[in-house]
Amino acid sequence: MVEEFLSRGWVRFPFDPVLAEWVAHALPAARRAVADPAFAHWLDCEGTWFVGVDALDNDSAGRVGDGPPLAGQAMNFIARHLRALPLHKAQVSVTYSGYPRPRRGEGEAGFRYRLNRGAAHVDGLKPSGPDRRRHLDEPHAWILGLPLTAADAGAAPMILWEGSHRILGPALARALEGYPPEDWHQVDVTDAYQAARREVFETCPMLRLHAVPGEAYLLHRHCLHGVAPWALDAQAGPDGRMIAYFRPLMPGGVPVWIEAP
Repeated sequence: MVEEFLSRGWVRFPFDPVLAEWVAHALPAARRAVADPAFAHWLDCEGTWFVGVDALDNDSAGRVGDGPPLAGQAMNFIARHLRALPLHKAQVSVTYSGYPRPRRGEGEAGFRYRLNRGAAHVDGLKPSGPDRRRHLDEPHAWILGLPLTAADAGAAPMILWEGSHRILGPALARALEGYPPEDWHQVDVTDAYQAARREVFETCPMLRLHAVPGEAYLLHRHCLHGVAPWALDAQAGPDGRMIAYFRPLMPGGVPVWIEAP
């Protein structure tokens, strides 16, 4: 399985009763977060996406309330082959029928990219400033997706470009050449990133990841990914398509993040 992860940039884990027990405790807390006025600003895209960054009230072991710590096949894989890390409060990402609509402040080109390319991105390269330049200022170690509700395969699933990590990682490493490592988080990598992203779109297959509660999927930190539009005939329950995401920061920062694998 580790060879599959390193070559494809992602891996899916089958139903795990240990994870299903964690979901049973996390779901009520996630519902409370969605309804919490303190998180109302996370409802965006004209009510079709609850972004939910840091919205799940879990501890550093992933424990929610009196529930169990986050454990099972996926966490065992991470501990064995990547790096087990203290967990931040998980993102509770919820999409609803009609996604996407334009995000607040999103221009026509940005919305078109969201609609046609799923707003594809590599985590940690946030656009900033009036020119929306990108820097490696949030080096995440890995991305773990944990569905909290059942939804149809067409209900705005995560999408990814298989093998994209093998293009984007080296391209970003080349963009950092000649700069001291302590300054890498400040280097403008926009042009290199956009060129590599175009290559990914031209050469890498795009896949839709559908999973149910108790299953999980893990993405390589350099993997290009996004969210597909909600299909017209897709169905989900009243909670929408709800997924918890963990993406802890990489100890050692960008110099460690940029290394292969």
